[in-house]
Amino acid sequence: MDKITLAIASDLSGFPLREAIVNHLRENYADSIKLIDFGIESEKHPKPYFEQAPKVARAIQNGDADKGIIICGTGQGMAIVANKFKGIYAAVVDSVFAAERSKIINNANVITMGGWITAPFLGTQIVDGWLAMAFTQKMEFKKDFLTNAFNEVQKLEDEIYG
Repeated sequence: MDKITLAIASDLSGFPLREAIVNHLRENYADSIKLIDFGIESEKHPKPYFEQAPKVARAIQNGDADKGIIICGTGQGMAIVANKFKGIYAAVVDSVFAAERSKIINNANVITMGGWITAPFLGTQIVDGWLAMAFTQKMEFKKDFLTNAFNEVQKLEDEIYG
């Protein structure tokens, strides 16, 4: 795996899961991932999902990060906000299979998770699965279809955002 820059953020509900994932990334991916941690820094300094998700989305848009992970109570609020940004393909994931397929099929550059839903141990496995996959990997027989589908999504973005 080439060295990538990954941005991560959470709101208060996602704080414990974000802490576990940050620790996991620092312990296991120090040589392959540069981490940009947008917090929250502690449970005493909460920030809402609609403030946190844009930090990760903008970091990717600006080229400061390659991928992102954002965590709230369910993952849904973060995904809704992140997907408002052109070039962000955020998927709510609650299993390793869903995380892998979000990359393989949809080329998701952001995953979102729910701190109320996903235990820290599973959350780290989800991240590992997502990071290990590449777009169309394991589905080479559908590579042309998946690539065309992703291109069509990008055309929609261009139509909407200009």
